[in-house]
Amino acid sequence: MKLDAKRLLDIAVAGGTLAGLSPVFIAVAAWIKLDSKGPVFYRGTRIGQGAKPFKLMKFRSMVQNAEAIGGSSTSDADARITRAGRFLRTYKLDELPQFINVLKGDMSLVGPRPQVMSYLERYTEDQKQIFSVRPGITDWASIKFHNEGELLAASGIADADEAYDRLIHPEKTELQLQYVRHRGFWTDVQILLETAKTLVRTRAATARGTK
Repeated sequence: MKLDAKRLLDIAVAGGTLAGLSPVFIAVAAWIKLDSKGPVFYRGTRIGQGAKPFKLMKFRSMVQNAEAIGGSSTSDADARITRAGRFLRTYKLDELPQFINVLKGDMSLVGPRPQVMSYLERYTEDQKQIFSVRPGITDWASIKFHNEGELLAASGIADADEAYDRLIHPEKTELQLQYVRHRGFWTDVQILLETAKTLVRTRAATARGTK
């Protein structure tokens, strides 16, 4: 099967990242096991390409069985977040296992962030264009709402799912549609560069305590 430029980029970057950051994976896995009870990885069911479910991988950043305790949205003030998890989420280290999803072909480096299955029926037929492509680790919406947990915590709305539905989901959906309609290899490269810039800028500010 012939691979297009997007898939080749996915494989090259994901493979290189997993190989290069293998010591980080080992260190994070050990910290999670020492910090709280439960598995190292979180595997959550998400909407994939063609609206088919797949298992999204993350380093576990919340208490075991967190989804049975609360909603699917998570603010920075969520009591379910573990001590290790708070650090991992701040620096997006919990997202690293998604490079495994990229290698498997469940995801791409760039594409609409995968949504929980319960949201599927909320999309209009037009909005379901989002599921015509592989979901991604990052996209325009990820850049716009890079501090989603902070926004939810500062919303003043006690229910994080309600805050997400009102303040984030509508615009995120529009940005994802915009990506699907105007996607291309160089758009992906631009999004990857903008994501890197955003992470460096915002996480450096966090480390200095000047968020």
